[in-house]
Amino acid sequence: MRQTHRQAAEQHELAARAHRTAAEHNEKGDNETGNWHSERALEYSERAYQLAKEAHSKSGQIGAL
Repeated sequence: MRQTHRQAAEQHELAARAHRTAAEHNEKGDNETGNWHSERALEYSERAYQLAKEAHSKSGQIGAL
């Protein structure tokens, strides 16, 4: 369970980093690269969400035992 939480946190950090990078590129007018980083951020965010759901589900199972 801890591993899943850690993986979710790592994916959240990758998403945040990709969002910052996208913003930097968009501010410079490089929208194509900014959009690419935005898409990566969305992928990382979706993966983080799935991992967080999995971790929550596992923690509920432990309490039910």
